[in-house]
Amino acid sequence: MKNIKLLVLDVDGVLTDGKLFIGSDGEEYKAFHTQDGMGISLARYTGMKIAIITGRKSPAVEKRANELKIDYVYQGIHDKLSVLHDIMSDLGITLDEVCYIGDDINDLPILQVVGYPAAPANAVGPVKADVQYVAKANGGEGAVREILDRLLAEQYDYNQLLNDYLSGLVTITQ
Repeated sequence: MKNIKLLVLDVDGVLTDGKLFIGSDGEEYKAFHTQDGMGISLARYTGMKIAIITGRKSPAVEKRANELKIDYVYQGIHDKLSVLHDIMSDLGITLDEVCYIGDDINDLPILQVVGYPAAPANAVGPVKADVQYVAKANGGEGAVREILDRLLAEQYDYNQLLNDYLSGLVTITQ
């Protein structure tokens, strides 16, 4: 966990609870947890790169990724491992420096090769059996934040990191 430089996320079941809400107009809606977003912001503050690789396409994912300034966003991907290799090549890193959070069997090819595979509590059995850490929280309910907090606490003095991050957010008014 100490050498993780890239966090890669699935979306449905990881950043969301996995439910798909589709309106009568065909618009798709997703709910994202704000604590996951804060965890991603904190990780980006440390220099960690963040990627989304998901099998579905959704404007909601693009919007949320833009808000969080996610470094790499790939939607509609069936061969996630190939995309991961492209990102790693771009960053000049190895599989040992990657954390992947996934929840279903289509995530197994990546989970089985990265340095730190993790899953939310609501992941399917085969995924839970193949990862190093299963969060207590479900996807879309803070699982990403929980996993990031563990990673960052392993890499940094976590309290000092929080203080540094927060001091950068404080503005002095006169």
